[in-house]
Amino acid sequence: MPNKSAKPAAKATVAKPAAAKASPAKTHAAKPAAPKAPVAAAPAKAPVAAKPVAKPAAAPKVEEKKVVTQRQGFKANEFVVYPAHGVGQILAIEEQEIAGAKLELFVINFIKDKMTLRVPTAKVANVGMRKLSDPALVKKALETLKGRARVKRTMWSRRAQEYEAKINSGDIVAIAEVVRDLYRSESQPEQSYSERQLYEAALDRLSREIAVVQHSTETEAVKEIEAQLAKSPRRNAKAEAAEGDTDAEGDADDSDGDDTTVADEAA
Repeated sequence: MPNKSAKPAAKATVAKPAAAKASPAKTHAAKPAAPKAPVAAAPAKAPVAAKPVAKPAAAPKVEEKKVVTQRQGFKANEFVVYPAHGVGQILAIEEQEIAGAKLELFVINFIKDKMTLRVPTAKVANVGMRKLSDPALVKKALETLKGRARVKRTMWSRRAQEYEAKINSGDIVAIAEVVRDLYRSESQPEQSYSERQLYEAALDRLSREIAVVQHSTETEAVKEIEAQLAKSPRRNAKAEAAEGDTDAEGDADDSDGDDTTVADEAA
């Protein structure tokens, strides 16, 4: 009999470990759910605090672009004479930063040459840029065209340099002298290629300035210049003389004219 009672006791002891195993399984299943809560925490939203971007730097750039309408006595949209290129118009006065330094520039447009030039405002006097001639000076230049041509008895290369220097001087009277000295009427000998080039350059500079000052076209200015040139006393005398008597017209006063030029060209 004692043996039968011992067996159920053993069974009871065996069932206990199964219950113990079940409880740890439940605890392990509950633990993985606990760490999930901190994973969705706020670290992802932390970079939002870096929103303040340094945009105030754009404000100084707007201040640098100042609208300037006048410098050194010159205004925007004004016509000026730049000695090396003739008459041009100031489109604007702008400010640029070069090598960390601010520089003011005249933006000059030469319509006929299809060219835009930028000249520092501080160097206007050095380059010889000037305002347009007044009507009195234009009248003096036109009167110069009616005078007697003065051709020096020197080699053409030297005279060509002198003519070119006068053209690039920006002086309207000096340019008129070049036009007067190099002009050839139909009754006079033809010009060489280099003479013709210098004459056309001087005529172009002179006619442009006269046209702007008188508010006319360049064609009208050229006609006015040629009308003044035709009034030269020496040219009138040659036009009235016979074609075969051109050699006899060379007085002592006129001997410095076209014949000397042709001789120099041949040399």
